[in-house]
Amino acid sequence: MGAGESKETDSTRARNQELQIQSRVTTELERLASESAKHLSDLTAAATSSSSSQEPSSSSDPSHLDKARSAITGSAPNSSEPSHDSVQKEISELRKKLEERKKIEKIDSATEKAREELVACLRTNDRRPLDCWREVEDFKREVGRLERRFVEGAVR
Repeated sequence: MGAGESKETDSTRARNQELQIQSRVTTELERLASESAKHLSDLTAAATSSSSSQEPSSSSDPSHLDKARSAITGSAPNSSEPSHDSVQKEISELRKKLEERKKIEKIDSATEKAREELVACLRTNDRRPLDCWREVEDFKREVGRLERRFVEGAVR
């Protein structure tokens, strides 16, 4: 080995560099998270101390605490999670729409036969699937015919 050669391989150097980058990113994320938490607690403390020293405001005005939370999270005050009833209603509406779409047509016999032949060939030639190219082409042709028929029916 010469004086300029390194004992590390390219992959080892790349892996070490990636680990260093991940470590720095993790450290920075932890620092940012702790700063955000400290900032939130400062704002919360300031909001609670200022709201306790002032007279209670009307319920239509958002509190300082709500303002602080909305400033940090970027969401509007009093826009909490949807209620259980509204979620259940939305779920039932989506289920109804899904049931309306579940109109599955029966596959015709020619397509079913081509599919069965393809499956049988692939099971027989499990180590050599390329030997089933004829069956694949037959199945593709039948599916293409079904697709054309479906599109013609949908366009009308």
